[in-house]
Amino acid sequence: MSDMLAAALAAADRGWPVFMLGRSKRPVANCPACPKAAVDPHHDREACPCLTCHGFYAATRDPQRIAAILTAVPRGQLAVRTGAASGLVVIDVDPAHDGMDTLLGLIEAGLTPPTARVVTGSGGLHLYYAHPGRSIPNSQSALGPGIDVRGDGGYAVLPPSIHQRTGRPYRWAGDGRAVEEMAPALVTACVPAPVSHPRPAATGPVTGISAGAISYPDRLLAVLLDRVRTAAKGRHRVTLYGAARGVARMVTAGCMTTTHAVQVLTDVGHEVDQTDREIREAISGAFRAEGVAL
Repeated sequence: MSDMLAAALAAADRGWPVFMLGRSKRPVANCPACPKAAVDPHHDREACPCLTCHGFYAATRDPQRIAAILTAVPRGQLAVRTGAASGLVVIDVDPAHDGMDTLLGLIEAGLTPPTARVVTGSGGLHLYYAHPGRSIPNSQSALGPGIDVRGDGGYAVLPPSIHQRTGRPYRWAGDGRAVEEMAPALVTACVPAPVSHPRPAATGPVTGISAGAISYPDRLLAVLLDRVRTAAKGRHRVTLYGAARGVARMVTAGCMTTTHAVQVLTDVGHEVDQTDREIREAISGAFRAEGVAL
């Protein structure tokens, strides 16, 4: 039994559904016969019989299916589906973006108690917590620079996968800690505060935004991205464009960097099965319309 298969079966035995990514940590492309949700929303991604289609929807705890998935993607990276499906929330600490400094602050504030953790192939950390039973959205830098949250609708790379850039393996830390509960303050920090929808602005495709007058940028960003996620069939691209115009105004107001803005818009575009080209065109057109350089 290979180390990868043994790790996959051990994760499944803990109740964690697993699947395989490509070598670049991206989901394996759908097969030609398997439509994206935007093309056929009636196609049940959860019940799809394909071994690798639809990203984390292919995750499984069935030993025979796991073995078949690893055979189909022998050089990929093992991943666990996070969120309620596995009972996991993973805090991703990226040292290249000041994540370790941010983590120290979170530890001092009591937000990240000791728990099971993985040392990533890039020298970062994945902190594994038990899902609290309420929706925990994925986020980038919401807890601070270099800290991402992998919750419902997300995934995390598992050991002994090999980092595509460094060639180093992901590995469990040697102290053998169990997966602990999330601190209440961490749950609160991960869940966007309720938003009262602002009154429509006089002009522009997105309501409630004017440069220099954004009182709650984190809340506003959550609203804009949620509009894309909940858009009706056939409306994802135009809704992404509208949200991108709103995010561009946030950049103009100094609420976020252009790099962060493009990343969050790209991520939400992928969530609703937009192609890389569609996402780039929506973002570039929206930023150009708002006079924001990319």
